[in-house]
Amino acid sequence: MSVDTKYWTEAKATGGGRNGIAGLVNGQLTVAMASPKELGGSGLGHNPEELFATGYAACYLGAMRFAAGAEKLGAVPDNATVNAHVGIGPRSDGGFGLKVRLVVSLPGLDRAVAEKIVERGHFICPYSNATRGNIEVETELA
Repeated sequence: MSVDTKYWTEAKATGGGRNGIAGLVNGQLTVAMASPKELGGSGLGHNPEELFATGYAACYLGAMRFAAGAEKLGAVPDNATVNAHVGIGPRSDGGFGLKVRLVVSLPGLDRAVAEKIVERGHFICPYSNATRGNIEVETELA
């Protein structure tokens, strides 16, 4: 499968990776990184899982809005939300792995319509496409 790339961005990490500085090369975002206490770090900064959760939540909400409009499924309400829970831990066969749980709220929509929008969002969202078959992603419609 090929991708007709329309946009690129660039980020750079320095220092200790999980315990350093990361940010956009254009200078518009800089984040102090620190491993979470649960992984033996100080917890006094942000970590890649937080940034992944933030990006996935925003991207998935946008994908659902796109799907709803493009497929005439109804309007996603302005107060719709996606909470992305991202977990990290050791894999049984070595290394580390991620798990994701997306909790979606689409207030005021008929449940069947909301379920269709959630399903189509997964088809469109580039984060869902990148993770499909690689990590466990669970979706919950609140």
